[in-house]
Amino acid sequence: MLPTDASDLPCWVVHCDGSAQPNPGRMGLGAVLVAPDGSRQALSEAAPERGCNNEAELRALMAALQRLIAQGATAARLYSDNSILVEQLRGEGDGPPVARLAPLFDQARALLAGLARSSVHWVPRHRNAEADALARAALGLAPKPVRKPGAGGRRR
Repeated sequence: MLPTDASDLPCWVVHCDGSAQPNPGRMGLGAVLVAPDGSRQALSEAAPERGCNNEAELRALMAALQRLIAQGATAARLYSDNSILVEQLRGEGDGPPVARLAPLFDQARALLAGLARSSVHWVPRHRNAEADALARAALGLAPKPVRKPGAGGRRR
């Protein structure tokens, strides 16, 4: 039986992250893609461009979307620990658009529109550690130690 509407479509879940070393500098892209059947795929690649952390985050999301679309995905829930990326893609937030990244945000919105159903959500950094480790691995860096809320340390 075919799905009757977009809410019936099998949904992928994606956690994505980007890293720039130094910031700005080389960019690593990471994502964990979980198919509707529970199978997992890892994306870990260095971007050919140099850029800032926000650009790396956006490029990681775009790389994950391109992979999903190439595999015939029709629905996805995407998670990022970058609030700027999430707010810009959802049309929320009080801040002005990041003008330098506007063309990339337009490309990301076009990729999202290529899916019948999609949503983008913010997730705390400690819940995105696997995607962060993949982004850092693309640059030859070790994973960051994960700090959970309330564990002390500096807060941003």
